Amino acid sequence: MDNILEEIKKTIEPKLKPLEIVVDEIVYEKEGNYYFLRIILDRESGLDLDTVVEATNIINPILDELDLISDSYILDVLSKERG
Repeated sequence: MDNILEEIKKTIEPKLKPLEIVVDEIVYEKEGNYYFLRIILDRESGLDLDTVVEATNIINPILDELDLISDSYILDVLSKERG
């Protein structure tokens, strides 16, 4: 799975670069009966909800085209927590 997650990261990062967004982490995990593909994003100036939605709209078709994960999963794109 690590190879798949790395491939996803390598593919989506260049598409997010114009928005100055970096992929902080990608995690694939099961919670209850569901699998989640969590893509955690970061940007120097921070990310607001509109930017996360914009990034999701970029990422989703790329994942559909790559079709690297055979399981059904929920895509969860979120901003890195700042503390």
